[in-house]
Amino acid sequence: MAHMDSSTITVKTADGRLTPDKDDMLDPGGDEMKKSSSRFKVARVEFVEKKDDNENEDGDWSKTDEVNHGNRSPESPSVTFSLGTDSLTHSYDTGNMKTFAMNTHEALPCMDHYRNILSATGVLKSRPTLAELHEEMAIEMDEAGGDARGRHKEPLIGSEEKIIGDGQPVVTTEKITGSTKFGWIKGVLIRCLLNIWGVMLFIRLSWCVGQAGMVCTSLIILLSGVVTTLTALSMSAICTNGSIKGGGAYFMISRSLGPEFGGAIGLIFSVANAVAVAMYVVGFAETVRDLLKAHDALMVDEVNDIRIVGVITIVILLCIAIIGMEWEARAQLILLGVLIIALVASAVGSFLPPPEEKVVKGYIGYNVQLFKENLLPDYREGESFFSVFAVFFPAATGILAGANISGDLKDASASIPKGTLSAILLSTIIYLIVAWMLGASVARDATGYLPAIVVSNITSTIVNGTTVMNSTDIIIPRHYNLDVIRNCSQTASGVCDKYGLLHDYQVMEMMSAFGPLVTAGIFSATLSSALASLVSAPKVFQAVCKDKIFPKIHIFAKGYGNDDSPRLAYLLAFAIGFAFVCIGDLNAIAPVISNFFLMSYALINYSCFDASLARSPGWRPAFRFYSMWISLLGAIICLAVMFIINWWTALITFGVICALFVYVHYRKPDVNWGSSTQAHVYRGALQSALKLISVEDHIKNFRPQVLVLSGVPENRPALVDFVSHITKKISLMVCGNIVVGDQKHNLKVVLSEEAYAWLNKRHIKSFYRTATAPSFRLGAQSLMQLCGIGKLRPNLLMMGFKSNWSSCSGKEVFEYFNVIHDAFDLRFGVGILRLKEGFGLDVDHEADFEPDTLDPTEDGILFLSKKVKDVSEDDITPEDTPPLIQETKATSNINGGEHKNANNGGAPILKPDLQINKEVLKAMNKFHRGKKKGTIDVWWLFDDGGLTLLIPYILTTKSHWGNCRLRVFTVSKKKGEIDREQQQMATLLSKFRIECKDMNVINVSKPPKEESVRDFNSRLSDWMLDESKGETSENCPWKTSASELETLKDKTNRHIRLRELMIENSRDASLIVMTLPMPRKAGCSASMYMSWIDTLTRDMPPILLLRGNQTSVLTFYS
Repeated sequence: MAHMDSSTITVKTADGRLTPDKDDMLDPGGDEMKKSSSRFKVARVEFVEKKDDNENEDGDWSKTDEVNHGNRSPESPSVTFSLGTDSLTHSYDTGNMKTFAMNTHEALPCMDHYRNILSATGVLKSRPTLAELHEEMAIEMDEAGGDARGRHKEPLIGSEEKIIGDGQPVVTTEKITGSTKFGWIKGVLIRCLLNIWGVMLFIRLSWCVGQAGMVCTSLIILLSGVVTTLTALSMSAICTNGSIKGGGAYFMISRSLGPEFGGAIGLIFSVANAVAVAMYVVGFAETVRDLLKAHDALMVDEVNDIRIVGVITIVILLCIAIIGMEWEARAQLILLGVLIIALVASAVGSFLPPPEEKVVKGYIGYNVQLFKENLLPDYREGESFFSVFAVFFPAATGILAGANISGDLKDASASIPKGTLSAILLSTIIYLIVAWMLGASVARDATGYLPAIVVSNITSTIVNGTTVMNSTDIIIPRHYNLDVIRNCSQTASGVCDKYGLLHDYQVMEMMSAFGPLVTAGIFSATLSSALASLVSAPKVFQAVCKDKIFPKIHIFAKGYGNDDSPRLAYLLAFAIGFAFVCIGDLNAIAPVISNFFLMSYALINYSCFDASLARSPGWRPAFRFYSMWISLLGAIICLAVMFIINWWTALITFGVICALFVYVHYRKPDVNWGSSTQAHVYRGALQSALKLISVEDHIKNFRPQVLVLSGVPENRPALVDFVSHITKKISLMVCGNIVVGDQKHNLKVVLSEEAYAWLNKRHIKSFYRTATAPSFRLGAQSLMQLCGIGKLRPNLLMMGFKSNWSSCSGKEVFEYFNVIHDAFDLRFGVGILRLKEGFGLDVDHEADFEPDTLDPTEDGILFLSKKVKDVSEDDITPEDTPPLIQETKATSNINGGEHKNANNGGAPILKPDLQINKEVLKAMNKFHRGKKKGTIDVWWLFDDGGLTLLIPYILTTKSHWGNCRLRVFTVSKKKGEIDREQQQMATLLSKFRIECKDMNVINVSKPPKEESVRDFNSRLSDWMLDESKGETSENCPWKTSASELETLKDKTNRHIRLRELMIENSRDASLIVMTLPMPRKAGCSASMYMSWIDTLTRDMPPILLLRGNQTSVLTFYS
């Protein structure tokens, strides 16, 4: 049973106790939840019982436990977890420990748990981490004998993971206190109405009616309304899919489609608004100029008067905008009032009988015959439906005025949909009413010639039944003949080019009950639109600058005052507007601006469609009245309208967008917004992987997909670089890291962010997988069995040669040897790469490390620091070598490299940190920089399916090895047939389309030199079974018995002879690729096999021993 009041929740437990808890944990959001228009509602429970006397006044019983842990009662113990050696502690809300009167550390749902830390303005509650809930605790006793803080026995979380604890202030850049926030009427509805009801309503709508007639004009208005409504629906869906910050259309597009589209739109949208300021100001200045001209009061001349009035106006508007949003909103209210009064005056005037001087100009009042004539279109001078639509549509492009100040709205998610849709509805209705008013009362053409009016009292000639008052106050009916009024032959020029719907742009003023009110309405429309654009441009540009998508403009992101006013951005928008005002003629710029706005609409619609198409679980808009297909239709219509308005400005818009898109794409800004583009990457990859399952394998489509046992990639860069040359742009590469030990002790090593960061920085396209296992062999088995998905699975295992095999334990060698067996059992190909310099820190060279520089723990392993990742061997000298080693508690000695502790004359150590000399650095970057020259020698000894030949060919197609030519060596089957076998091999290579001009067939039947045999035996002597010590093949399976040595004598001699031949023929090769000897189970011991490989590869150029799985990977069929 629950009892609540406005601040406390009391839960009655099974034993009858009442346990209070914080109401904001069950009622997240407080007042915000009440005001939300979301369809997701949370039912509230009425309070029926008062809170206990021992609670705090505010009902927050846990606040006293937030900081001072020393005064805790036994009922409310505090638990704090140690997170690593840096003594980082995390104390979450202790109120969680009494949840439902149970002794638990679980946290109830709370809004703070889901907030973005950067958007917080004070102390944040935090939920306990998985480690705090899951791991065991060691309970220590404090001095008083009570339970002290529980601590984890082992560090589980990396130091890079940041945790916010209770009572810990959160720094934020947002300034909310005292800032002005608007509701949906003042913030959205009014702004949108003022932008939509522009000068088009008073000046050009009459021309549209004259050309297209009332029916087609209504269709044009409705079509414009459809476009803006579809966009508003899409925008509403995006707005209600999470919290909306400042930036308006830019914020919505960038967070939906990513920084490429968002950055492009944000920049041009800001510039378009800044130029629009000048356009509206010039429109205002032209009206003032016309008034001055009518009264013969020009200051200089017509052009310069526009500039003078425009400059003064834009300065005044800048002052209003900088003063603050509240003053700007008041100014908008005043301007809206003036505009509404002007509309009312025109509506009232349409019902008043017009005087004769207005009649001759085409305004004769409501008339049935005139209504019929103006109902249908009468296009003149090559105009058409679409050309008239292109003239009218810019009047509807003000729907983003409210969204552009989204950061200044109290609840943008609720205000933007409600205000924008209401503005579209109201403005469309007014446009339709005014259009039908004009069509029913004003003629298309009029002479303006007063004597043309014929007065008649004959009923049959009545044209208009209106009446007028004569000077004697007697009502006398007056009747006007429309044919006479429209008889253009009576004018001096013989044409009607001044009056009527088609010629007179001041028809609304003539219709008004008081003409100056319409002039004031025009002033209001232009100034309100200019002011809205002057506010929108800096706000959007500030949001772009804050995201740091473009370089060197972050200075404009700085905000001032409580409302974070972008004053520098205001000045920039003012400068742009000022420059265009001084031009004085924006007729060529206006279509481009309209297309910029339309492109924004198209991308908003496409954002909604794309987010729905991606089917991301994070796409959950509270606004239900949208459809992804309607959004797509809206995007298509917007693009079509762009070309209808002006095809060449549409192309310019596309060009600018594409240029900015490409720039941002290749600049790769460091942002992660969870865009639908990211969702599509996942969805596309998933669908492709599933589709690939049904694709049958074929030899022609074989690709070497490599699992390379690299350990931490940055530790063996040469091995990783070499494999990347094979797989780059053609196949899969996975870097595998085997961590030997218990997983709970190696959780930090399992994290892969640093490995991917290194791979990306080195431009290596590879996946990274870590396996923790009790042994190296089990870890390798796990990777080979579980790595990959579907047919995107490795088929080739690549390892570095275990150069320290002769000095390490037999069990370690046996595991390494058995990994090769396991790979063949799983039908993998196997490759073993050896460099005489070693791989990175797994080196076997003369420049070793001083003993006092190494102090690893019992299970320690050394890792490269970030300072060496991209340093070239040419950038470093022995006297100036950076520290390169850091420690981590994990064992990852995959390739068996060893770190010697004797200094044999390497580079001098100048610092206490572990140093690395130029030879090691050169080995690490052996395959990273520069292009190889010379030859790639392929020793294709046995047919493994062609992998031994395919890999070298693939290498020659890559830029690093492109200057190398292939040389193929093979063994002779019979004596005396070397020439014939050489010709056969050349024919085979030709059928495989592999260019090779140097073919060599060698004879290995000749026995090796005695000293070579003695050297082999001496190296193997320490690995022979010693029966006197009780060693047998069962307890020492890695050792070689005398019988085995004798049985495999011929194979051993062959490998020794091959070494002699390689020294003779391939000593100067850039790379040697040789068929890997096949180890037969129970027929070859680990030490014997390692001796064979060591013999073939010791002191050689870079050599790759490679063996396929005996399945063809080459074919000469088409």
